[in-house]
Amino acid sequence: MNLAPKLIYGTAWKADRTAHLVISAFLQGFRAVDTACQPKHYREDLVGEALEVLQDNHTIKREDIYIQTKFTPLSGQDPSKPLPYNPRDSIPTQIKSSLAKSLANLHTSYLDAYLLHSPLHTSHLTIEAWRTLMAAQDEGIVRTIGISNVYDVGVLKELAKERKVQIVQNRWYEGNAWDTDVWAYCKENGIIYQSFWTLTGSPGLLTHPRTTSLAHKLDVTPAQVLFKLAQLNNVVPLSGTTSELHMQQDLAAERIVFKEEVCDDYKKLLDLIWS
Repeated sequence: MNLAPKLIYGTAWKADRTAHLVISAFLQGFRAVDTACQPKHYREDLVGEALEVLQDNHTIKREDIYIQTKFTPLSGQDPSKPLPYNPRDSIPTQIKSSLAKSLANLHTSYLDAYLLHSPLHTSHLTIEAWRTLMAAQDEGIVRTIGISNVYDVGVLKELAKERKVQIVQNRWYEGNAWDTDVWAYCKENGIIYQSFWTLTGSPGLLTHPRTTSLAHKLDVTPAQVLFKLAQLNNVVPLSGTTSELHMQQDLAAERIVFKEEVCDDYKKLLDLIWS
């Protein structure tokens, strides 16, 4: 099944609550989850436990679930925690080991998306890692491949010489001027652009009169306005909320309609972001 989520449940920093929160998110309506084989910030194994419960006890089929995880290079790992690979191995071998661990943790034979958690220390190593993801895609183990934490369009262009990047996952928030260059490159080249830290990192926009005015007119929350705006502009947000109410509200954002009477407010809000 070809899944194209509009909203993804993010599992970073959930620790021992991960399984409970993933189950809760899916029972509220989420069908996409993001994690990483990085014990420092993620419990990928508990995501897998949750997905097993959902499939066994709640009749949610694997083919209806979008599972996305990441290879995290050594620079992003905590050496005091178990590593998913031997750090002395070559990068391709590290990725193969990490991918095998992810498949086992998540109790699945394939991934809907597999990302590099960041570029590696050198362009050569990044390309070597990308080629390993390409091979996994060719084998059918992963459906789509991409990269996170990449804020240089040049990196995406270099990778595209090997194979087009299919997903970018970046911070998209007021603190980095909405990652304009990378976002625009993704939009122009048909690349899925996923965002994290969008709400937490944008308190100024969430409380701006243009946002609150639009939220009031639509009878929704400012967070819902920002998520809907993102979805209308080639951005797939990650939601990491631990509140069931906010889970429901985040999912409901997709159903918001910016009718003619609020179009002017919407355009002014866009100007505020991309002015």
